[in-house]
Amino acid sequence: MLRRWGAVAAGGALLPGLTVPTVQAGPAGPAGAAEQAMQAASGIHLKDALGRAVWLPRPPRRIVTIFSSNTELVAALGLVDRIVGVEDFTRYPAEVLGLPKVGGRLGFSVDAVVAQRPDLVIVTPARQAATQLVAPMERIGVPIMVLLSRTLQEVLDNIRLVSQACGEPERGAALAQALHARLQAVDATVAGRPHLRALMVTGRAGNGMLLLARPGTYTGEAMVRAGCQHALPALGVLAQVSPEAVLAADPDVLLFAGNQAGLDDLLHQPGWRDMRALRQRHCWTVSRSEFLIPGPRTFDGIESLARQLHPI
Repeated sequence: MLRRWGAVAAGGALLPGLTVPTVQAGPAGPAGAAEQAMQAASGIHLKDALGRAVWLPRPPRRIVTIFSSNTELVAALGLVDRIVGVEDFTRYPAEVLGLPKVGGRLGFSVDAVVAQRPDLVIVTPARQAATQLVAPMERIGVPIMVLLSRTLQEVLDNIRLVSQACGEPERGAALAQALHARLQAVDATVAGRPHLRALMVTGRAGNGMLLLARPGTYTGEAMVRAGCQHALPALGVLAQVSPEAVLAADPDVLLFAGNQAGLDDLLHQPGWRDMRALRQRHCWTVSRSEFLIPGPRTFDGIESLARQLHPI
């Protein structure tokens, strides 16, 4: 029988999402203690973001991380040496650049994953990665854990969850606590200050439409925590809008996730010179790795943007 608990981390805090075996009271004496020790050592039992039960017989030593966010998360815990395979477009940290690739935008190879002899696969349900990998891994008995990063809290929860899976819960608790403290410091800085109306362009589609950060996503939340408000708060599920819609919104701040050349090219389009943000010189680039990859570096981006919006 399994019972779901929160694991006790450093300082006595409870870590959500961990399931451990229920230990029945055994007979007194060495025999009962030995039985309880065997039960307590029966592996690591977790629930992932999809509510799936994930069991690992021991802390994994060979991990395949699908997508940059999951790779960065494992690396931030100081466990990059356990990563043995990554997705094609993973570029950070430098230690993983030479590792075997297991797929990318055209799909993910079960054979390539299995060839790395993983004892844990970490995946995010983007580009059908979960669809292509979860069922095959389950069939052959390779533990696979699905993470979601829809909010900053989920990013922190993922840090704790992965650290638990890796048998290093103290590392995850410490990292999550430090990042949360930094976020609280930003909250204190921007409290009571005007939150300027902002849009963040995250890409340009081939049909001329613009991709924008939406409310209800971790990127949208990061903008708000840094001291913005969304200039298009009713932006729906689809993040594509026309340039005319952006011009009509007339934001106080225009953020561009990319380099200065890309921003300059956008601002040279017809009609953009009259935008309030351009007139007030509030058109800035932000790091794609900080705002479009949910992980510890997102908190760096929040701090940087907060300093730009609210200089002391």
